Amino acid sequence: MATLEKTFALHVPSSTENLSMIRDFVAKIGAMAGLDEREVMKLELAVDEACANVIEHAYGMDHSKEVKVKALLDADKIQIEIVDTGNAFDPGGVRQLNLEELVAQRKNGGLGLRLIKSIMDDVHYQIVPGEKNELRMIKRLKPRAKDPA
Repeated sequence: MATLEKTFALHVPSSTENLSMIRDFVAKIGAMAGLDEREVMKLELAVDEACANVIEHAYGMDHSKEVKVKALLDADKIQIEIVDTGNAFDPGGVRQLNLEELVAQRKNGGLGLRLIKSIMDDVHYQIVPGEKNELRMIKRLKPRAKDPA
């Protein structure tokens, strides 16, 4: 039997004050997908980090901009898309320091993408110049045990 894909969207002004609303949105999607509490918290953390980066770096804390979070849920995965129209970010152009280097340099930041990739199964970033930036993150779902008939 084919499963129906469910799509949800949240559009919020670009402000760190709205990160809690985004986390609540993501938590509900995770719960609908059957994730346990720990997995929901990790999903929230990945999306929170990505949205905070959009607010701070892509938009430069410009509250007049909008962060769009779209969630697609089916039997196999949760796909979260974060779309912005701010400054583009090329993750391939950033040298990933190892953790020891970050600690030695007392770097603040630099862990966001690493954190997101450690939580999510697939992470893709697409830039459409002059139009949008889109971060697509996928979390594969474990097959659920079937109810005995």
